[in-house]
Amino acid sequence: MAEAADKYSVLILSELDTVCKEMIGLLDNHLIPKSTLDDASVFLMKMKGDYYRYLAECYSHERRAEPVQMSLEAYEKAKKRSDETLCKTHPIRLGLALNFSVFYFEIAQKPEEACTLARQAFDDAISDLDQLGEDSYKDSTLIMQLLRDNLTLWTSEQGGENEEQDD
Repeated sequence: MAEAADKYSVLILSELDTVCKEMIGLLDNHLIPKSTLDDASVFLMKMKGDYYRYLAECYSHERRAEPVQMSLEAYEKAKKRSDETLCKTHPIRLGLALNFSVFYFEIAQKPEEACTLARQAFDDAISDLDQLGEDSYKDSTLIMQLLRDNLTLWTSEQGGENEEQDD
């Protein structure tokens, strides 16, 4: 039974690897270069970071370095463009902050950077909430709640670790 599970696991990881690499190829060779709208460009660059993050999540330690670095670069590029072109309450900008902060916390193992990024995005959006249009209000506030939920979870985990170290 364990042997069959191992074979199936290898098959699933192989398929995931293939799909992620195909999507990254599509993004790099077709979608990102042809994107002319700021929000679409940010979204596509975020997707590229997401797909590299998926690879980093499933690769063994020896194979993780490249997808971790490529994910970081894609997220940083998307964040730079987002900061320059999208309002602080834009759902795509908030979604990028959510995914990028998850990357920092779970993949890069940098909880302080994850919390800083999530808190900054949340605080910036709160300060501009009155400028939020009706069309994106629901999406933006939902993502803001997810940012807040992650912050609550992450800061409680960090507090628990600090308490354990003090004992």
